[in-house]
Amino acid sequence: MAIKVEVFSTNSCPHCPAAIDAAQVAKDKLGDSIDVEVLKIDESNENRERAINYQIMAVPTIVIDGNVEFVGAPTENELIAALESKL
Repeated sequence: MAIKVEVFSTNSCPHCPAAIDAAQVAKDKLGDSIDVEVLKIDESNENRERAINYQIMAVPTIVIDGNVEFVGAPTENELIAALESKL
């Protein structure tokens, strides 16, 4: 089963693109072993509710398999290392 990676972001956040890019690089490297979903909390009530359920107070936030792992944008290497440790 693939590791679920959820990237919570907003359109106005200056740091969110770096987090989204790191997740895409991780996806490119790890392939089907991870499933990346980008959730813009300012575009959907459903995404906002998911963020509230995780008690997310800042973006970007990266949730891995239901656990908040990064608040702020990790480097590509930090995110890949965190994901590889779960494989």
